[in-house]
Amino acid sequence: MKEKFSLDTSFKKIFPMIIAAVGVAVALALLITRLNLVNLVNLLYCCIVSAVILLSLIIKKKVYLPMVLGYAASSVGMIVFHIIWGADAGFGAFISDKAAGWSSAAHTLMSGDGSFFTRLAGNILLALPAAICLWGLFFVAKRKGEASLLKKISSFALSILLMAASVFSVLFGNHRTKPVTDRLWDGHDDYLGKIDKKTSDNPNVLFILMDDMGYGDTSLNGAIYDTPNMDSIGENGLNFTNFYSAYSVCSPARFATLTGRYPYRGYADNVIYPTVQTTGNFAQTRVYNSFEMGNNVDGMLGDEITIAEVFQNAGYATGAFGKWHLGDYGEYLPTNQGFDYFYGSHHVNDMYAFYHVSEENGEYEIVHDNSEMRDENGKKDQKMLTEWIHGEITEWITEKATNDEPFFAYYATPWPHGPVFVGDEFKGASGMGTYVDCLTEFDTYLGKLFNTMEELGVLEDTIIIFTSDNGPALEGSVGDLRGGKYLAYEGGQKVPFMIRWDNNNGLFNKGETRSESVTSTDFFPTLIELCGITGDGGTEGYLPSDRIIDGVSMLPVIKNDTPVHTAEHPILHMKREDIKGIQYTVTTKSVLERDEYKDYTYPILTENEHITFKYFDKLQNDNSAFWDKNRKNWLHILTDDYQENYNRTPAYPTISDEMHEKLDEVQNGFAANRRGIVE
Repeated sequence: MKEKFSLDTSFKKIFPMIIAAVGVAVALALLITRLNLVNLVNLLYCCIVSAVILLSLIIKKKVYLPMVLGYAASSVGMIVFHIIWGADAGFGAFISDKAAGWSSAAHTLMSGDGSFFTRLAGNILLALPAAICLWGLFFVAKRKGEASLLKKISSFALSILLMAASVFSVLFGNHRTKPVTDRLWDGHDDYLGKIDKKTSDNPNVLFILMDDMGYGDTSLNGAIYDTPNMDSIGENGLNFTNFYSAYSVCSPARFATLTGRYPYRGYADNVIYPTVQTTGNFAQTRVYNSFEMGNNVDGMLGDEITIAEVFQNAGYATGAFGKWHLGDYGEYLPTNQGFDYFYGSHHVNDMYAFYHVSEENGEYEIVHDNSEMRDENGKKDQKMLTEWIHGEITEWITEKATNDEPFFAYYATPWPHGPVFVGDEFKGASGMGTYVDCLTEFDTYLGKLFNTMEELGVLEDTIIIFTSDNGPALEGSVGDLRGGKYLAYEGGQKVPFMIRWDNNNGLFNKGETRSESVTSTDFFPTLIELCGITGDGGTEGYLPSDRIIDGVSMLPVIKNDTPVHTAEHPILHMKREDIKGIQYTVTTKSVLERDEYKDYTYPILTENEHITFKYFDKLQNDNSAFWDKNRKNWLHILTDDYQENYNRTPAYPTISDEMHEKLDEVQNGFAANRRGIVE
């Protein structure tokens, strides 16, 4: 009698051999490219092959050896990949949010960088269920003799378990791996090692970063409600009417703010998603970053030099409070990026997982989890966030001021990013809904923080910076501007910016306004200069020499409103890896000196010393009724048309052409030198 449920060892059947060849090919591709995206292909391959093995049992009553070998080849490729290039000890996200940080005494086998041997053990253990099922299926199918009920049941059970193990590997497996890109560690360490320790006359810094707050969301910029404590920063300092975030969405904007570099240089071109969860929102967590950021990058690379690292090496105490959103493990954690202490969330308040941690030295402890941010019906409720964060930053600043320690405090509130919540005390306080109630609560607590700093005697000697990461999304005001979050129009990137420094030694007078354009990449060189941080034995304005710093010091603007973003240093408006727009300021004299424009008598040219041009190569329409239309080759003069209503290319064609060439030049330069390495 012909045997059923047997092992077919023939290598002559075409389809099983194709399956085997694909398994070997995807494994080799993974080991050659070392990309998580190819690892995902291997995982999906194993899921498909396990299903095909089950179908072959049902239809052909056979297990084909080439299919088994193909599955094994792909699996071995993934194991070798993670053992050699893994970014944790083996289990990665399998342990969910119980993981500590980069290295953990509590979970040396399961989390942290580990060693070759811990990665070997961890990855073998993770692959063990599938290996047992595959070997068992091979062993059962190989047995000779008449097919018994036990053999039939065992074959089906093992093939189903193999499918389950394959899916398990996708949902629970280790997808954290080391970045595949040029690393700048040598320059990073060399630069920071040459930072001079601060002197007694250097000021403290309080950097306040709002989340999705529009240009028109402060009463100083025309809001129809009051934000007195936010306004007090500009009223006692400077208010900038043309400040631009370097990007119109969260993570990239924060990257630029902290590094002085455009996010493209660090693969941080889009929102960074959690890596610590298992099955929850799988596509948006442990796999998504590989698609969006590429090259296995899961956050802000540790070899980027942050302004926090500069202050830390200059002798400042450094603390971050609120929202991080630049990575949740290893080199990406805030306390591995220059902060002595971090309290808040690694993620965004509309993501899962979302929790608050207390973190030091790359180790964190969850102090408020998702269960504490739910109401009695299990719905999301984050009403305590402002109070919690305020309590932490107030305690931290009080400790540093009491001990006479200079400090750099990064206060990155999660508000008013949606979903918006407000504490019980402030519900209905504004009469304008939860969004404004939330801002009212934040403003009130901000006033309490300023009062505490004044009582501690550090307010006058603290540089206070207030801005937002990008414009508003569903709710909030851009004033008269066009567009909003995630668009390169003014409403997406033009945001509030105020700076206060009472003891500024005559640098500026309080209550003044600055109209020249500056951007968030400028904070890095500006704060180094403002705070008198030197390096390499006293060099002022000391900047890294191994990498391009895209920002320029805004001191000329602060002092007397002198433009700094000319054609040599344009402001870029990017979306993912593409430059959508470019802007810079020119003298009107340089325009009128051209033969083609010498007879122009327009007031914009005759009544201004400088004007600012903004050029779009191609940009989606912000009118949803005409979503399929694009604005191509559009030129704006922001000086008299900040609403971006009119295309000036027909009137200034050669300037439009020059800006198009400049945009292409910068884009090509980025592509040729992704990390911005200075040779």
